[in-house]
Amino acid sequence: MRAIVRFKNQPNIWGSFASGLCLAHCIGTPFLFAAHAGHVQGHHSAPQWWGFIDILFLVISFFSVFLSSRHTSKKWISYLLWLSWASLALIILNEKIGMFHIKEEVIYIPSISLIIFHLYNTKYCQCQDEECCALN
Repeated sequence: MRAIVRFKNQPNIWGSFASGLCLAHCIGTPFLFAAHAGHVQGHHSAPQWWGFIDILFLVISFFSVFLSSRHTSKKWISYLLWLSWASLALIILNEKIGMFHIKEEVIYIPSISLIIFHLYNTKYCQCQDEECCALN
């Protein structure tokens, strides 16, 4: 229960942390599996649990963006947070489904954007009371 209260009180910190871990996951994956013997032989298989980490980061990011956008003093930062999250979600879902060919590096853009917007929101856009929030 304490973890939920901490998450609700600091969604920008959790959001930037989850986005940073997502970025590290995206950067580290090619290096980890290049060393994998099956990958060297031409098989591009990863453990199934490794793919679920993307979804976990996406869910944590969703709740972070949801709470951050409700408690920001600037409406435009809320839009940018949702745009970045939606872009990240589309790229991850496209990677799972494989509808379009998108370069792997494109995922860095929304991931880095989420980190920057959450940190900016933490520093400059916090409401001190319910009356200043963008959605009220």
